[in-house]
Amino acid sequence: MSRALPKYNKRRVGLAGGAAAVALTGAVIAGTALAGESSEGGGADARTLAGPGTVSCPDVASQLPAIPASAQAEVDRNLALLDQQITEANKRLVDTVGQGGPNFVQNAILGPLEDKRVATVNRIATAIGRTADRPAGLDSLAACSLDAQGDPAAPGQEETGGTETAAPPAGDAGAGGGDAGAGGGDAGAGQDGDASGVGTISCPDVASQLPAIPASAQAEVDRNLALLDQQITEANKRLVDTVGQGGPNFVQNAILGPLEDKRVATVNRIATAIGRTADRPAGLDSLAACTLTK
Repeated sequence: MSRALPKYNKRRVGLAGGAAAVALTGAVIAGTALAGESSEGGGADARTLAGPGTVSCPDVASQLPAIPASAQAEVDRNLALLDQQITEANKRLVDTVGQGGPNFVQNAILGPLEDKRVATVNRIATAIGRTADRPAGLDSLAACSLDAQGDPAAPGQEETGGTETAAPPAGDAGAGGGDAGAGGGDAGAGQDGDASGVGTISCPDVASQLPAIPASAQAEVDRNLALLDQQITEANKRLVDTVGQGGPNFVQNAILGPLEDKRVATVNRIATAIGRTADRPAGLDSLAACTLTK
C-alpha cells in the first residue's frame, strides 16, 4: 500500500497538471480571441469615432413660395431628387474613406453635389415660374457642408490599417472632384496613366444654339457663356493633373460627370435670363454632356 499511494498520487498530480494545462491553454486561446476581437472592434470604433461625418444641406422645401397645382408634381419630383443626391453623397463619403488629399471631400463630394443641387433648384424655380412668380435666390441653398466627426479633411487620412478603399461607384454621377481643385482633389482614381494620350474634352457649342438674345439679358448670357468656356478649361486641366489615378471610370465619374452638372446649371441660367423678356429657349440641357476626344 505504501508503494501504491505514491503512484496513485503521481497519477492524480499528472491529471491535475493536465487539466491545469488545458485550462491554461483555453485561457490563452480565449484571451487571444478576445484580444483579436478587441483589436478589430477597436479598429471599427476608431473608424466610427473618427468617421467621415455626414453631409448637411439647407432645406429647400421650406423656402419655396406657394406652388401652383400645375407645378406640384415636378417640384415634388425635384425635391425628392435633392434628398436622393444627399443620400448618394453620404454613401460616397463612406465609400471613399482613405482616398485623396486634404481637399478631397470638397472637390470630390461637396463640389459636385452643389452643382447637382444648383441644377435641381433651377428646375424647381422654372416649374413654379411657368404659372407664377419665379422664386429668386434658390441657388443660395445649393451649397452643403460636412458635419464631420473631426477634421473634414480627415477622411482621406484616418484609415491607416490597410483597409481596402472603394473605387468611385461607376453609377455615381457626382463621383470625383470638382474642377476647381484639380491638384488637390485626387479621388484616388484616374485614367490609364498615358500622359501623352490624355486627350481633350469636347462639348457642344451653346452660343450657336441660342435664339435672339434680348438686350436686357445680353450681359448675363455673355457671362455664362464665358463660364462654360472656363469650365471646359478647368476640366481639361484636371484631365492632365490626374493622369495615372484610379480606374477605368475615373474620367466619366470625376471629370465629365461633374462638368455636365455644372453645364446644366449654367445653361439653365442662360435660358432663365432670356426667358425673363422673351420666350425661354428649350432643350439647352441636351447640350450639357461632354465627351473625351483622344
